[in-house]
Amino acid sequence: MTDRSASFRRDLSEWRIVLVAWRLLVLQGADPVVGAGMAEHSTYRAHPWRRVEHTLGSGRRLFYQDAEALRREVARLERAHKRIRGTGPDGQAYDARDAATRAWVLLTLFECVVAMRRLGGDPYDSAQLEEAYAEFQEVVAAFDLPEGELPATVKDLPAYFARYARERLEFTEAARYLMGDLVREAPRPQRLWFLGDAGWRVVRSLAAAVIAELTVADLPPVVRERLGLRATRRGALLSVVLHRGAGALVRRLPDRLRYRSPEEPGPSGRRLPRPRRDTRGPRLDRFFREVLDQTGDGFITAHDLRAMAHNVCWQLELDEDAEDRVHRAFEGWWEQLRTAMDADGDGKVSREEFVAATVAGCDRDGAYLEQGLLPALRAVFTAADTDGSGFLEFDEYRAVFGGPRVHPAELSHGFRQLDGDGDGRITREEFLHGFTEFFTARAGSTGGTQLLGRA
Repeated sequence: MTDRSASFRRDLSEWRIVLVAWRLLVLQGADPVVGAGMAEHSTYRAHPWRRVEHTLGSGRRLFYQDAEALRREVARLERAHKRIRGTGPDGQAYDARDAATRAWVLLTLFECVVAMRRLGGDPYDSAQLEEAYAEFQEVVAAFDLPEGELPATVKDLPAYFARYARERLEFTEAARYLMGDLVREAPRPQRLWFLGDAGWRVVRSLAAAVIAELTVADLPPVVRERLGLRATRRGALLSVVLHRGAGALVRRLPDRLRYRSPEEPGPSGRRLPRPRRDTRGPRLDRFFREVLDQTGDGFITAHDLRAMAHNVCWQLELDEDAEDRVHRAFEGWWEQLRTAMDADGDGKVSREEFVAATVAGCDRDGAYLEQGLLPALRAVFTAADTDGSGFLEFDEYRAVFGGPRVHPAELSHGFRQLDGDGDGRITREEFLHGFTEFFTARAGSTGGTQLLGRA
């Protein structure tokens, strides 16, 4: 029986939204502006799970909070998107603030919730659909899109989707990668620690095949036609089994298990990795792969440092001046890396170059860190110190280094390591010392070795 009390906001927070999450990313990535922005600015290759979390988490914050929280989320998106612009592979300029693109991205979120209900065997009836679209329009009004960018009524939505798909969508490199190699290359989510590397390789190969088949089967026919994709019988059967099964299950669950709050952390019952003794080389190699190489292409470029700054700012509610200070500090770090390590002047730094130059630079003199990393860390500290006390309390530390993927015990462990005198708060000096220790300590048993790569 259809739940006549359901609403768009509640449905967006239902856990089975994960079944249409990849479909959502493909619909968005097929827009040329989004695809170009993902290629140059997004971390979806190296951090695909964070990309999904940000997309769905932002959607929940937009539609599940009060007016003031909505205003803050819209402002955060505006600040983030103003930096996503450039020239695409085809030589065409792109800007994430393009009104048509922004309308498409927002509407794909609505359309995917509608599809989730339909595919799960409990579609909205006409009255529910109109009510859901009214909820959606109420929130989207905060983006102040030009008149006419959004369909006036929900009845106009199918025609809008068909027109936009035929006139604007392309099988961009981002969409191809999402449909093909992303899951096959994705790092193991922390909550699946128990699989180990070998187990994860098997699981992700199977998951990649399932996600590809399911996504193609679930895409609107007009989009499949535009992208030149064909649904298989196997994919259609998989779609029916997964969506109908999930739909039947959630309708029997109590609300506390069926729905997820906007900022609810993920499961916390996983085992902490054992600390390992390490040398600087392997430690820095890991730091390169897990932290610096945000785009996952095997090199550090200006885009990676911008993505790091964006991720820091994303966790905090900063004003525009504060965000600009963080971005300038990370730009300075990139200039230091480029000057010291980019020997051939191609605008990128390899893992081998980074490890060798960092070890040599730290051995030579302390100015190496002072010229790049430490100014960036000072900017992070200042941004995180929201009350201006000169200390990071645990809640402030958690705002930057916490998140759905970070175990609470890991978070507390990192905080205690930085809190050198054990007084329950971190000074600027303790903060900088901990990260400096990571780079300079030769042994793997020092406190600083456990600080990076967790967030």
